[in-house]
This record gives sequence, C-alpha cells and structure tokens, in this order.
Amino acid sequence: MKILILHSSGRVRDSKTRELSTLLAKHALESRSGEIWERDLTRENLPFVNETMVGAYFTQEEERSEEQRRALAVSDRLVEELEAADVIILGAPIYNFGAPAALKAWVDLVARAGKTFRYVSGRGPVGLLKGKKAIIVSASGGTPIGSAADFLTPWLNQVLNFMGIDDVDVVTVDENLKETAILPDLAKERLQRYAVKFGNALSA
Repeated sequence: MKILILHSSGRVRDSKTRELSTLLAKHALESRSGEIWERDLTRENLPFVNETMVGAYFTQEEERSEEQRRALAVSDRLVEELEAADVIILGAPIYNFGAPAALKAWVDLVARAGKTFRYVSGRGPVGLLKGKKAIIVSASGGTPIGSAADFLTPWLNQVLNFMGIDDVDVVTVDENLKETAILPDLAKERLQRYAVKFGNALSA
C-alpha cells in the first residue's frame, strides 16, 4: 500500500495537521506492509496555472513544444504521484474560511482533463482516479469545521469526487472545542481510534 501525505499548513513546528496526518498514516500501516510518501506543498513553490500551461493542455502530447513540456513537468509529476497512491491524506487547515494557497495550487495542477478526469458525451465529467481512499485531516483556529463558513472541506470533497475519489473521510481535530490548542492528547486519542478503525477496514 502506498500512502501519500500532502501537507499544506504554513506552520512546520506545532502544526496539528502535519503531526496528526503522519500519525494516521503510521497507524494505518501497523498491521500491513506499505510505504509513506510525504509532500510538503508549502515548500514546493508550486507554479500557478499560466497561459503556456493552458495552451499545453489543449495541445496533443506529441505536438507540444519544449516550452509546453517544461511548463507541464511539475503537473505531470504530481499527477503520476497521485495515480500511484492508494490512500491520500490531506493535511488541510482552514485559512480565511478556505484552503491554504499551496493546496489550491496543487489542486489546479492535478485536476487535468484526460489525466484525472475526462468528459463523456451525455454524461459530463467522469473521474479517472477510481479505487482510492482519501482522508482530509482538518483543523481550524476559529471557523467551525462543517459549518456554513467552512468552504474548505466541501470544496475538497467536490474536487476529490470530481477526479473519481469518492471514498472520502473528514477527520477534524477540533470539533469546535479547540482541542488542538487545549486538549492535544484528546485530539490524538480520537485520531488514533479512527486510525485503528481505518487500519482494520484496510485489512478486511
């Protein structure tokens, strides 16, 4: 099993989503073999979609210029990594009611027509990343997760479903009780319970 962890918190020290995402992945592999890949999106300096990239998207692969190939190199690598993963764990804090910029940049690079989804006549978009599990590990310092002001977790669910990943869990570490700040042990305990349940499901 290959587990891909995507970190998007701007904090490295004392980041609850980083700590708990890694904890979850390790628990999931306690009863089975596998490997964990970690990608820190905040350190990647991911490119934003630009005119060259858009032009490349609408050009057949064999007809792309060298400049277009270079422009898509990061996107191609991230898509390949996503395709190879069995489980994707997204450490995703809420920033200003939504996603950290690094996570949004990653989404824009992996949501690729013909790669992670395609359009089918009479059906519309169809996701191509079937059979994968995604877990969103989210924390917030002020916005209640799951509330009307939370634009992160519904958006991530929509993006993942759009690409064919429809087995998605959202694991919060605050539940509006500020556990991340006041009761970190409780947050870990709850995540560990989820990890055991998740690990058992993988072994079933």
